Amino acid sequence: MSSSPAVPEPQHMRASDADRERVANVLREAAGDGRLTMDELDERLDAVYAAKTYAELEPITHDLPGAKSSVPATAPSAPADPTRFGGTPSSGGAVAILGGFSRKGEWVVPKHFTAFMFMGGGEIDLREARFEDREVNINIVAIMGGCEITVPEDANVRVTGVGIMGAFEHSEPVAGNPDGPIITISGVAIMGGVDVKRKPTLQAAREARQRRLDARREYRELRRDLRHGSRDYRNGELD
Repeated sequence: MSSSPAVPEPQHMRASDADRERVANVLREAAGDGRLTMDELDERLDAVYAAKTYAELEPITHDLPGAKSSVPATAPSAPADPTRFGGTPSSGGAVAILGGFSRKGEWVVPKHFTAFMFMGGGEIDLREARFEDREVNINIVAIMGGCEITVPEDANVRVTGVGIMGAFEHSEPVAGNPDGPIITISGVAIMGGVDVKRKPTLQAAREARQRRLDARREYRELRRDLRHGSRDYRNGELD
């Protein structure tokens, strides 16, 4: 059993793609000024694109002049996204007895969702879902069965379920973003298991992969330009 606060402190909030890109630009400028070697630039860019929270981004540029804090002074807030919150729930619950069920893709999560499993399994994937309300409660009862729950990266998650000769696991109790859904997962696993995981959407994963490729291409171009500049300088000295 584990839990995480519904309202995170600013430094523990999830960093956005724009936050990571701002830090990456600081590193590229520092390398162009000769403050970082190519190996250091490559190592720090890897750390930038792997960072998930502001606290992980903050130390990457701490020794560079002019670097601004990545941590917001206060937790930003935004109105509820009408394309993500609201709508009529697809279903109020699910049952798996000697079988299985799956809720994934584009579906509407109700404010209260209950799942029961007896010697069966369930899959609840919330990454592409729409939420009836910003705060939703998912109650799981797993008896000699199991359930895997996948939440979006920006979700604020509290796991309060208990395991009795079983397990109620939250593998990554990291705070989400203030404007993300607030998901409470409760219930009991008796001789069974419930596993809560945080994963990006397929589209977000593709975009992150493309940003890493773009950053590495820019890095190679910068390294080539620096090599050419150094060679031209040495040739000028010899002349």
